[in-house]
Formats: sequence, C-alpha cells, structure tokens
Amino acid sequence: MNTEPKAPDSSPAPEKRLRVRLDLAYDGTAFKGWGIQPALRTVQGELEAGLAKIVREKVRVTVAGRTDAGVHASGQVVHVDILEEQWRRMPGRSDRTCEESIIQRLAAVLPRDIAVHRACVVSEDFDARFSALSRTYRYRICDDYARRDPLRRDVAFHKRALDAEAMHNAARALVGEHDFLSFCKPREDATTIRTLHAVTWERPHAGKDEGLVVATVTADAFCHHMVRSIVGASVAVGEHRLDADWMAALVTIPRRDEAGSAPMFSPAGLTLEGIEYPEESAWAARATQTRGKRGVPFTRG
Repeated sequence: MNTEPKAPDSSPAPEKRLRVRLDLAYDGTAFKGWGIQPALRTVQGELEAGLAKIVREKVRVTVAGRTDAGVHASGQVVHVDILEEQWRRMPGRSDRTCEESIIQRLAAVLPRDIAVHRACVVSEDFDARFSALSRTYRYRICDDYARRDPLRRDVAFHKRALDAEAMHNAARALVGEHDFLSFCKPREDATTIRTLHAVTWERPHAGKDEGLVVATVTADAFCHHMVRSIVGASVAVGEHRLDADWMAALVTIPRRDEAGSAPMFSPAGLTLEGIEYPEESAWAARATQTRGKRGVPFTRG
C-alpha cells in the first residue's frame, strides 16, 4: 500500500469567466437560419466569428430562439461566457464602459445585417434559452399592390386580399396549451406540446405598419416552423378558402399528414420581436423548470 503523501496539484486554476447577455437584431434575408451549418452563412456563424476577433478566442453563444432561414429579429437574446481579463480590457484606453465598448467593437467587425444593441454582465443563473418565459413573433403581410414597399424586407407580399377579422377570430382557437403537431415539423424525441399565450391579427390604421395585415404571436416556446404554419392556416381562412372550424380542428385533432397539416407560409414577413424573462432571482428556477418540462426543447419560428 502506497502511503506516500500526494504531491500538491500544480495545475493552474481555471480562468474566471463572466456571463454576458447580448441583445441583437438582424435582417434574415441573406442568412440560412440561425444555427451554424458547414459552408453556409448563418447568424450564429457571423456573430461567433465577430466575437472571436475581439475576445481573441473561439466562443459559443446560447440563443433564446433559433430562427429559420429568411426570418428576421429585432429582439433576439444570446448569452456568452467571456474571460474576465478580456472583458476588463474591452475599453482599451478609452473612457467607455466595457458594455459600450463591446457594442462598438462588434459593430466594427459584424456585417451590416447584424446589430448588437445592448450588452450587460449577468449571473451564471441566466440562460438565454431556458430562463425565458416567452417569445413574441410578428408577421407582416402586404395584400395591396399599391402599398408594396421594396425597402421593407420584413414584409411578405400576398396577391389576394385578406380578411383580417376572420383570421383573428379563427386563430383564437389556438390559444392555450395544445399539441401543435399539425403546425410544426416534429423532431425525434421532442414534444410538440406548447402553450400559446396570445395570437392576434389586425390591420393597423397608423404607424409604419399602416394598411398591412399583422399577426402577433406569443408562446412559451415554438416548435420548428410553428409560427409560419399558424400564419399559413390563418391566410387560408383570410382568403375564405377554409373556416374557423377547420382551424380549431388542427389542435383538437392534431395530426401530421397532407390532409391534416397547416400549410406553411413564407419566412420573409416573420420577425422575432422579443423575449420575456422573469426577475433575476427566478432565472435558475425557470431554467430548471423548462428543462424538466420538455427535456431540451428545440425552439424556433
């Protein structure tokens, strides 16, 4: 039996990292979605490449909600763990704060279709994905040739006039906890049960969206293609090709086949508008609850 004392551990202590929350926006037109894909341009790929240039190491971001190819965001959230030493050096010789400096430095290295608007240090309890309470998407449709605006890349054009009131009334059947199998592309070992907090359709009479047909959809999380399928089903009702009873049957009798699935609409008019989080004291509990409820949900619009 070896009774010699163990030599002291001489391995260096791990360097301390800080968790940083970034709030960002992007024009999704030229991206092949959020997640990194070989040889394809993605939002995550561009953001991580930009971060690597200013923190001098490869980093991985965690996102609140993965978006499909062509989908935009005005209120996306990620978190990233950065070496404290690199964070403290961010301002250089300037009198800017670290938060101001990382925003300015990212603006210099990111492409013009991505913009970081806010940065702050948060506790390790914060998880951009699992701590979220809800995600809100907005879908904008122009159904009037005279209102087409080539500068609005966040608006989808539709050739037929839509009945926004009929769309709104039909979509109300989707509110609540349901199996949204008819509205998504299911993934192996992942549930399709989601809680839709609210869905509205309106035709604004003022502001930048005046005259458009606009949907606002809020849920705890979204399955793959779920929002675009809700829009596709709503458009079928808005054209009076199908009715509210058909829409309601999609959640009362969930199925995934050609006859029982909602049609999927273009990604062009879809924007992730915002992510809601609880108070800081509830971040960890919310993350634990979310993981336990779905077991690593795949959230995208």
